Amino acid sequence: MTPLDPFVVEVIRHGLSAAAEEMSLVMTRSARSPLLREAGDLSSAITDAEGGLVGQGRDIPIHLGAMAYTVKELLKVCPASGMKEGDAIIYNVGALGGNHLNDVKIARPVFVEGRLVAFALSLAHWPDVGGTWPGSYLANAFDTFQEAIRIPPLPIASAAGVNRSVLDLILANVRDPVSCEGDLMAQLAATTAAERRIREMCAQYGTETFVATMSRLHDLSEAEMRAALAELPDGTYEGEDFLDDGGPNGEPARIHVTIEIRGDEATFDLSGSADRVANFCNTTPFIARSAVVYAARIMSGRDMQQNAGALRPITIVTRPGSILEPGWNAAVAAGNHETSMRVVDAIFRAMESVIPERLSAGGPATSGLLAFAEPLPDSSWRMLYEVHGGGEGARHDRDGCPATRVHLANTSNTPAEMIEANYAIRVEKQAIRRDSGGKGQHKGGDGVVRAYRVLAPSLWLTTCVERSVMPTYGLKGGEEGKPYTITLERDGKAERLSGKANLLLKAGDLVTLEGCGGGGYGAPAA
Repeated sequence: MTPLDPFVVEVIRHGLSAAAEEMSLVMTRSARSPLLREAGDLSSAITDAEGGLVGQGRDIPIHLGAMAYTVKELLKVCPASGMKEGDAIIYNVGALGGNHLNDVKIARPVFVEGRLVAFALSLAHWPDVGGTWPGSYLANAFDTFQEAIRIPPLPIASAAGVNRSVLDLILANVRDPVSCEGDLMAQLAATTAAERRIREMCAQYGTETFVATMSRLHDLSEAEMRAALAELPDGTYEGEDFLDDGGPNGEPARIHVTIEIRGDEATFDLSGSADRVANFCNTTPFIARSAVVYAARIMSGRDMQQNAGALRPITIVTRPGSILEPGWNAAVAAGNHETSMRVVDAIFRAMESVIPERLSAGGPATSGLLAFAEPLPDSSWRMLYEVHGGGEGARHDRDGCPATRVHLANTSNTPAEMIEANYAIRVEKQAIRRDSGGKGQHKGGDGVVRAYRVLAPSLWLTTCVERSVMPTYGLKGGEEGKPYTITLERDGKAERLSGKANLLLKAGDLVTLEGCGGGGYGAPAA
């Protein structure tokens, strides 16, 4: 084979990214649930035939990092030799490179002239996947069976069309089957769009060139990551951060990292983190790896292409029995977006003295989730999964931004008009939480305020919020930001709610969330 033209390599690289972004556009335009249409809680990726990530949308980092493992783990139990053109496989179990159970994956093998060349992978957060509590978030769940239906790899479609028996089995175990079916069809459409784009690139440049280019992209990312690590000073660095609770006797649960940098390689050892916790804040080792790879990219200071090659110089260690490797039967609903963020913050705190100019102070590294479930007269449910931001942590050269999301999250809030048009809820207030950012040479950003009035006879509420006990941290002498607060006003009385709880609301109740402020950067006197 003739050497690869570097210009062709770049064209195919951008073609893969464009195909993944088209997948996400198809999803947002055709999905049923507002969580996907409005908030964008979805991600799209393309892998090579072995499952190595080569293209991704501008989606959610925690999803995309885990998707580097999703197809690789799938192939261990579903060999490629058994796959055919037109197949699509659905699954959500965490052992297969997974996230929490709400994140349902569709993997479509892409064949060109009978040869498997790639996979199109769509991930969508379904509004409900069964389990004990509507919305599939049970704060005090002690195992995975309380959370949701577990879907092993199943053939959801073939060249003949949708596998109705598999679909019916899944829909019989969710509370909002109409939305889930609509979201699933959007995922199938998205992976079909990517399949078409991949075949077009193979037709234009040749299948051999396309396959060789994906291998070349892995090598280029590896070289770039090695160069970035080599620029950091050799040494051993330690950092820690804490979840609000989950530790012994309800104390904060520790996330600890030891980073060892030697030349162009790095080891991130997370084995010093807390043991498995008795709530829904455990997470899979794949999510821990996703958080590390994101943080390593920030440490590099480069806008590098993120694919499987970038993982080669990095060793990630977790401990069996810990919160980051709790075993397949642990409850993991919140760990996906809460515990993963603590990994990032622990890494940043470890590197504060080394690369402070590349880091932000602590920000709203949490979903800030309020999930409302409304029972309907026909015994079905309507779900609102609403995330909230806060104030970004300040940096060495500027104040933090107000009312935003940071790090591994990349979802939007649902517009108030959309909520009021679709749910028995009135948004009575939306504002900036003034003076909630920490003081410093540069000030932390301010949080948000949103208040929800219940109009339905009853609503089932889940809160899933970190930084309500452990506030956002400052860097280089900056002060902490104000923590999250959630307040319930009922019959003229107000009470503060726990950051992780399940409770039943009644008509007239007012739930107000105040998002945390970001940490400051530098001593205030400066």
